[in-house]
Amino acid sequence: MGYTFYETVMLFFAYSFFAWIVETAVATVKEKDFKNRGFASGPFCFLYGFTGVLLTVFLQDLKEDTFFLFLGSVIVATAVEWYAGKLLARMKCKKWWDYSAKKWNFDGYICLQYSLLWGILGFLALRYGNELLVGLYRQMPAVVGQVVVCGLMAVGWIDLAGSLMSVYHMEEKLPLLFGWNRKLQVWTYRFASGISGHIEERFVRSYPVMLGEKEEEQEQDEEPCSAVQLFWLFVIGAFLGDLVETVFCRLTAGVWMSRSSLVWGDFSVVWGLAVALATALLYKDREKPDSYIFWTGVLLGGAYEYICSVFTEIFFGQVFWDYSAMPFNLGGRVNLLYCFFWGIAAVVWIKGLYPLLAHGIGWIVKKTGWALTALLVCFMAANLCVSVLALVRYDARANGIAAESKWEQRIDAYFGDAVMKQIYPNAIRQ
Repeated sequence: MGYTFYETVMLFFAYSFFAWIVETAVATVKEKDFKNRGFASGPFCFLYGFTGVLLTVFLQDLKEDTFFLFLGSVIVATAVEWYAGKLLARMKCKKWWDYSAKKWNFDGYICLQYSLLWGILGFLALRYGNELLVGLYRQMPAVVGQVVVCGLMAVGWIDLAGSLMSVYHMEEKLPLLFGWNRKLQVWTYRFASGISGHIEERFVRSYPVMLGEKEEEQEQDEEPCSAVQLFWLFVIGAFLGDLVETVFCRLTAGVWMSRSSLVWGDFSVVWGLAVALATALLYKDREKPDSYIFWTGVLLGGAYEYICSVFTEIFFGQVFWDYSAMPFNLGGRVNLLYCFFWGIAAVVWIKGLYPLLAHGIGWIVKKTGWALTALLVCFMAANLCVSVLALVRYDARANGIAAESKWEQRIDAYFGDAVMKQIYPNAIRQ
């Protein structure tokens, strides 16, 4: 069952609030002192709300299958927890939570006990919780419900902005906006410092593990993984991913076929994003054992591929891969064998290819300045936009919707069904 925008946002805040109550109560009882266990200052744990919505959107087709709904919840929610732990550690150079003392933990960010708990919570939310909460929401007059949701969104954004301001110490930069007025500068600095200091104090009090040594400090001789470098890695990863898949199809199926995600050039967006995301999260861990990189790639690659599959089906009405005929598959979207491939690819990339390409990208940027990078950014942005429009029209034509506007007519003229079938030979309309 699909939910409206307002219903989805309501689920986000509802799960964020319930999670805050449970997390805060458990931490308060354990520490015998009140602990506000949220990233934001208000009564919300946004990570739980985000995970609840993510599971609602991407696991709907598993709702009636008890085992796979539980398994999917375990995989997706565990991946989100690991991603969040890594990203938060990058922000503060410290872990916000640490499961290192627990048995069957991985990297200190996730552990088997909580992964199983995520599975149970995800199952209960999708099977029973969503319909109960949405049913209660629908009892309110539509206008009242929308006003409540908009109010929560406004409060949530303000709260989140305050937390981010504290994390990045923006109170030192805000006064610069009022350089023309010294008094306003002073007042802004004092006000922002007060908010930032209060939030910082709450972070340390609620997450005592942050008092420990900084463990994510960057070595002085290590170059940062910049946004420019990540963009180049996205492009290179997209090209190499398309190349690998094309050769793989030739060797296994005996045919040459397009594996590109875009209408211009041989680029696989799924692979490009995977390479950029994996690099951003794992490049500092490249000295860790191969087994660590491998199992991280298996778990996160599988969750990532599943989410990409559902995303493309929802937004473009197309299924671009189907593993239903393969053993140990999950909804035909992922399978165990290819999850192992993700793990192998992670090891090869982080341990072997990334260090070489990082130096090569640095050399290219140094020699060409911003010119080549800017040109490539414009090309990829245009490529992505045109590809999205072409896929939207491809699905619309399949539903018998005629082109009315000029852009629709142009897209149909250049990217008709024959061209689209050539670019996306495996796409199956849903």
